[in-house]
Amino acid sequence: MCKNTPSRRKIIRDSYLSLIFYSIMVSVVCSVLAYCLKHATEYFQELLFERIEEINPLLFIIFPSIGITAIYFLRKYLFKNRKNKGIKEIYTTLGNRKDHLPFYKVPSHIINGFLTVIFGGSTGVEVSTVVAGATVGNQTYKLNKSARAFKTELICAAVAAGVTVLFGSALGGLLFVLEVIARRSSKTLLVSCGISTLTAFIFVSLFDSTPLISIPVQDWHLSALPFILILAILSGLMSLYFTKIVIYAKHYFSNIQNNFLRVNIGAITVGILIHFLHHIYGDSYHGLKEILNQSLTSADHLILIMPLILLIFLKPLASALTLGAGGDGGVFAPSIVTGAFLGILVALLSNYCFGTELIVLNFALFGAVSMLSASIHAPFAALFIVCNLAPNGFVLIVPLLLASLVAKSLAKKLYPYNVYTYPDKVAVINN
Repeated sequence: MCKNTPSRRKIIRDSYLSLIFYSIMVSVVCSVLAYCLKHATEYFQELLFERIEEINPLLFIIFPSIGITAIYFLRKYLFKNRKNKGIKEIYTTLGNRKDHLPFYKVPSHIINGFLTVIFGGSTGVEVSTVVAGATVGNQTYKLNKSARAFKTELICAAVAAGVTVLFGSALGGLLFVLEVIARRSSKTLLVSCGISTLTAFIFVSLFDSTPLISIPVQDWHLSALPFILILAILSGLMSLYFTKIVIYAKHYFSNIQNNFLRVNIGAITVGILIHFLHHIYGDSYHGLKEILNQSLTSADHLILIMPLILLIFLKPLASALTLGAGGDGGVFAPSIVTGAFLGILVALLSNYCFGTELIVLNFALFGAVSMLSASIHAPFAALFIVCNLAPNGFVLIVPLLLASLVAKSLAKKLYPYNVYTYPDKVAVINN
């Protein structure tokens, strides 16, 4: 029979129509999930943070412990001791057609991610959103016969939609899937993820188009290029510190047999750090905005130097302790925030020591893209995610791309694994 007969063309057309339909359906569900988790977490995080400051800042010490202890009991009694392993679970599912993400991972990751962050656990809800979305895609594949040929496509479509809504970047969502999740491309994968990110982007445009940073960036000058490269190198080194400290924390806490000690050693240590440095609380996006405003309005920038140095080293430590103690989350928010703090520090020090006129906000974005790219080994996804953090971030697309590529190349040369692909003998990011 001729390979291109009308009946064969009809089968192919129907398959693509089915793929498009289910990609749209998955995208809508995951967009709503991501939107609700993002804004509910943001609202309650700010509410609890303000209440603690008003009542007694000493409460910061115990708040992360409350959240992670609640997660421990939910995991034990509601989810029957079934553990979450983050994005590594998606890799396992994609690598084995008979392996699936069970439905409980949707409420498990959403609830656990929400509780971790609103009580001050120093991570973000991005990985919680990604795995919950991947589960929606996997369940759609399982429950619909006409979707049975598209397991990878539907899981990736779900992940792409979630990332698109979290950061308002369709290209960021698409490229994250291609660089980090699927690590390959095909016609059906591009169709499913393209349709999904387009659907999610329409959703974002209608309901959630406000960028993280409201201040517009300024154009850059070639004289800043050496400092951008130095920042990219420092970010690559910092990402290695972050990756190693997360791995060490997971390994250390896994050896503590007493559940009470395992939860509270890490959580209370995080609480102590938050008590002395409030910017570490939760995803720290509020702390980044505060530091940026101070750097742009304060006449004396030197007062920010020591807090920035502490934040650059303690934010990754707090994130590692949160994850080691049993919190749910990942490295997106910590990488973006730590990199931005590093960029602000480099700009302020350069301006003070060398009389340069580096633009602080621009360098915050250069640091964010470098650190994120180096941490997840996804330079193009990091580029478009960070471009959407500010209203006109694409003005900086050339130096952002350069910083992203340099940082990722250095990080991968120093250490071939990222926080998602580290060998199975020491699982990382969620437990």
